[in-house]
Amino acid sequence: MNLQDTLSEYVKQAVKAAYNTELESVEFQATRKEFAGDITVVVFPMLRVVKGNPQQIGEAIGQYLMDNVKEVKGFNVVKGFLNIEISDSYYMDCFDAIKTEASFGFVTPKPNEKAVMVEYSSPNTNKPLHLGHIRNNLLGYSVAEIIKASGKKVYKTQIINDRGIHICKSMLAWKRFGNGETPESTGLKGDKLVGNYYVKFDKEYKKEINDLMAKGQTEAEAKKNAPILLEAQQMLLKWEAGDEETVALWKMMNEWVYSGFETTYKNLGVDFDCYYYESETYLLGKEFVAEGLKKGVFFKKEDGSVWCDLTDDGLDEKIVLRSDGTAVYMTQDIGTAIQRVKDYPDVGGMVYTVGNEQDYHFQVLFLIIKKLGFDWAKNLFHLSYGMVDLPSGKMKSREGTVVDADDLIGEMATTAGDISEELGKLDGYSEDEKQELYKTIGLGALKYYILKVDPKKRILFDPKESIDFQGNTGPFIQYTYARIQSILRKADLNATYNASDVTLHDKEKELLKQLLQFPEVIQTAASNHSPALIANYTYDLVKEFNSFYQNVSILGADNDNDKAFRVQLSQTVANLIKNAFGLLGIEVPERM
Repeated sequence: MNLQDTLSEYVKQAVKAAYNTELESVEFQATRKEFAGDITVVVFPMLRVVKGNPQQIGEAIGQYLMDNVKEVKGFNVVKGFLNIEISDSYYMDCFDAIKTEASFGFVTPKPNEKAVMVEYSSPNTNKPLHLGHIRNNLLGYSVAEIIKASGKKVYKTQIINDRGIHICKSMLAWKRFGNGETPESTGLKGDKLVGNYYVKFDKEYKKEINDLMAKGQTEAEAKKNAPILLEAQQMLLKWEAGDEETVALWKMMNEWVYSGFETTYKNLGVDFDCYYYESETYLLGKEFVAEGLKKGVFFKKEDGSVWCDLTDDGLDEKIVLRSDGTAVYMTQDIGTAIQRVKDYPDVGGMVYTVGNEQDYHFQVLFLIIKKLGFDWAKNLFHLSYGMVDLPSGKMKSREGTVVDADDLIGEMATTAGDISEELGKLDGYSEDEKQELYKTIGLGALKYYILKVDPKKRILFDPKESIDFQGNTGPFIQYTYARIQSILRKADLNATYNASDVTLHDKEKELLKQLLQFPEVIQTAASNHSPALIANYTYDLVKEFNSFYQNVSILGADNDNDKAFRVQLSQTVANLIKNAFGLLGIEVPERM
């Protein structure tokens, strides 16, 4: 039982003893800085069942705690808030328990615990990954790591959108204008080469539209009748019919893209346990539509199309099968979800990392799966996130105005290098060490800037603002970690201390209190699917450490006992920063 649970039980006992009344719950909050105390009991909610003066109620509870709870060393009541002071020995005991625990706050999955599958990335194979994909990948990867740390087995997956008209557009443009060029012959990453042809298709398409309009067609007619679009549509039909030449071209160009993606994922520091491909899943789900028709989950219209009526659930009617018998995206997503549970029987829930423009789609998807009778449907979650904007405005893939993920990662490292050189912090580094450090700082800045924001919020991403060695940024936290490593290199890490001889400085106690919150923060971040809670907790921890560092001498302590304790406290803070940043996919440098 943790301290808050213990205090809660004794507060209830106090109220029972003094007022013969049962309290259902006790509300706690952190003690405000201007008052003495470590944790505060809010008395006001008790007035619903306890009649009396809040000040007197607080005094009675405080005295009861002083008499019965050894960890309580004092209290004061301010306007209905009972501020409780906790003994140094409690914090020292807690520290002794966690200082040697390498994964403090991380929970090992229980045997037979249901796993969670987290889907993220899920790109189209007609273009490289861009800034929007970066937010998706960083969120999905981090949420997977946080859920894993909270005590669940996790599978990371993606579904690659490798079929459809958009893929055929790149294929046709390469066939028409590529002259047989390849990633090897051009020196381009495969995804970039294919993306260039997607842009080329759009330019040719617009040119043909203008030509047709000049000949008297309306814009709508010209868009529909442009020869290059009609040819792309024919190519899609050939692919679906298994035309040998078309399928061979499709396989070749997709392999180029997959190779490019893998390089980007490696540079970004994300990974996957399994992959699904739309070319293999687009026919899934039809059997469940047939099953749902029998059960009355779906109904058929006169034209033969199949629908799900969700009007009683506050939604609308949703098509799941066209009149010609072909599947829609919803059908495919139903089938893919069910297939995943067949492939991984221990999966009991899924997290879909997809932008907020798909909110309605997932609302419908989860409801249909529930109506089909799958009990794991209650554990489906849409990790909905806002778009990423740049100071220059919105990005458009077809027009080639996106911020390429690889380019951005490189730009972040370059900017980190420029700033580091200006600050003159890299004396004694070799050129290779500098480049590696720039990459670590730049990528850390990018990841932290994106992950510190609540996923639901839209982001305006400013690369230069993100690489700042002051404030709520990745480099500031990385620099604090490196500062602690510098202290530890000068210290005797084997020196021991006697806990009973340590009298905690206020700054030491505040730092210990912050450390002890980490397990709860992991659990809350996991249940809320929010890396922002981990990011901002780490920033608060670093602020607390820097305040301790500025007010309390570590290596120059008055005695060896205090010095040994402060060194071990600093080391524990560094380990926690490293572990917390690991959940965000961010590395920490030993020197900066």
